[in-house]
Amino acid sequence: MSLALASRSAARAHSAVFRRQLHASGAVRSPHGEYHHLPFAWPHDKKASFALKLTAYLGIGFAIPFIAGAYQLKKGGA
Repeated sequence: MSLALASRSAARAHSAVFRRQLHASGAVRSPHGEYHHLPFAWPHDKKASFALKLTAYLGIGFAIPFIAGAYQLKKGGA
């Protein structure tokens, strides 16, 4: 019986520590006190260049598996 109680109390203590660590970080605030939910500054006046860079970044990341698959098929002679 005492082992069961000890394991339950240890599990409770571990989960409390984990919950404290999980919620330890505060909200990101700029030097002016406003809240920013993105880890980078939003480009207010350069939206077109930002959209182009973002599309290129996401497009290349999406295309890599297809390029690798085509390379493997070509290398195998299929």
